[in-house]
Amino acid sequence: MSIEYDNLSEAEQQAHLLSQALPYMQKYENHTVVVKYGGHAMGDPELGKAFARDIALLKQSGINPIVVHGGGPQIGKMLTQMNIESKFEGGLRVTDQRTMEIVEMVLAGSINKEIVAMINAEGEWAIGLCGKDGNMVFAEKARKTVKDPDSNIERELDLGFVGEISEVDRTLLDLLAKSEMIPVIAPVAPGRDGHTYNINADTFAGAIAGALGAKRLLFLTDVPGVMNKDKEFQEELTIAQCKEMIADGTVAGGMIPKVENCIDALEKGVEGVVILNGKTPHAVLLELFTKHGAGTLVKK
Repeated sequence: MSIEYDNLSEAEQQAHLLSQALPYMQKYENHTVVVKYGGHAMGDPELGKAFARDIALLKQSGINPIVVHGGGPQIGKMLTQMNIESKFEGGLRVTDQRTMEIVEMVLAGSINKEIVAMINAEGEWAIGLCGKDGNMVFAEKARKTVKDPDSNIERELDLGFVGEISEVDRTLLDLLAKSEMIPVIAPVAPGRDGHTYNINADTFAGAIAGALGAKRLLFLTDVPGVMNKDKEFQEELTIAQCKEMIADGTVAGGMIPKVENCIDALEKGVEGVVILNGKTPHAVLLELFTKHGAGTLVKK
């Protein structure tokens, strides 16, 4: 009898959790959710399996999930193995032709197909893509400047084949949504000049989410979210509050581009953007299907 009781108790708990999650499932039903799966959030097989299960469950719940992934650490590792030195300017990797070939091989090849396989193993149909497929995304050479700390004079950086998005065409993504497939997209795109460009994955995800008018854009990173001056976690912020926190130095270092990408995505038409810790098991489900979420929600 005790075994039956334990099983019944577990079943009741599961039913209770599902009943709590149902209103949130209905909230996102028939809407697009773009998930940026960061290079630093990858690497753990169990977390990867939990992530794939989350994405599969979103699709099974009537949501249209789209995954955009990074892969900085994996690119760095492959460049080291190929004896190609990584050169940085202003904190950004300079991407020459040889480096770009490795970047495309790692992002659009090994990483992309690994994520596709994980989602497929959970019973859904995922398809691996990059910006080149179906002319989905076009890019142009990125223009970045830095100030010399001594002279205060600005100079333009030549980052090689690092790009910025110039055009997004949603036709292919709309077709895939109708066919019940889950796009997994590598942030590599062609330019009108015939070159291939490496795009920052956060920026790429924001552009895709904006073009589709996504309900949510989730940035899975290696931090729990945004903290205030007292190091207290912030559940929700507005664009104005984010700009204030950047201006007064509360948001600093690597968090600045993350928050700026949130603002940019909102201005492109995304309803809400969340920064959350991708190393938390089932972070995507916790964010979308529970009352308090799992990260910092940034809204207009």
